[in-house]
Amino acid sequence: MRDLFEAEEGVTLPLAPGAVLLRGFACGDSAPLLAELQSVVCASPFRHLVTPGGYRMSVAMTNCGRLGWVSDRAGYRYDPVDPDNGKPWPAMPAAFLGLAGAAALQAGFPGFVPDACLVNRYEPGARLSLHQDRDEHDHRAPIVSVSLGLPAVFLFGGVARTDKTRRVPLVHGDVVVWGGPSRLAHHGVRPLDDGDHPATGRCRINLTFRKAG
Repeated sequence: MRDLFEAEEGVTLPLAPGAVLLRGFACGDSAPLLAELQSVVCASPFRHLVTPGGYRMSVAMTNCGRLGWVSDRAGYRYDPVDPDNGKPWPAMPAAFLGLAGAAALQAGFPGFVPDACLVNRYEPGARLSLHQDRDEHDHRAPIVSVSLGLPAVFLFGGVARTDKTRRVPLVHGDVVVWGGPSRLAHHGVRPLDDGDHPATGRCRINLTFRKAG
């Protein structure tokens, strides 16, 4: 399995029915993606959301697109307005839309046009517990997740929380796409190891594209 995940850039690796790892798929687009991200963050800065139970998330987050994912004491939901400034979320950059559609097509999901991009910033020690992406209205569309910066270990399980999880090492430029029978698979991220990446410094950026509305 270790050799499988160390495969060269450009290889498509199956993870489960409807789920694939596109090794290095976003490498060539990483510079424009990160440049466009700066305008998103200027309009809607990163913040640490609070769960309905009152816990502060270790991952910092912002959004772009017609809808943005938010969490607070009232619950998890998508909202067209950034609650921190009362304005609509920044428009999704063309580079984001193009990459998301191309990755989905490569994974076997043509015609994917996301209306929400969740941007997560992981600093050393930050993690994401196992969860399902259930808040979207239409589960027929896939999830497209882009890794930029520091490497991470992605946990990919099954529809049941008790299903065994696979540890998937991700590096800069990797893209994971899951849909179809794996659309509601549980997934998460192990605590991020410390390091320094020439593109992002001491952090990992994750762009997660969804069809939310």
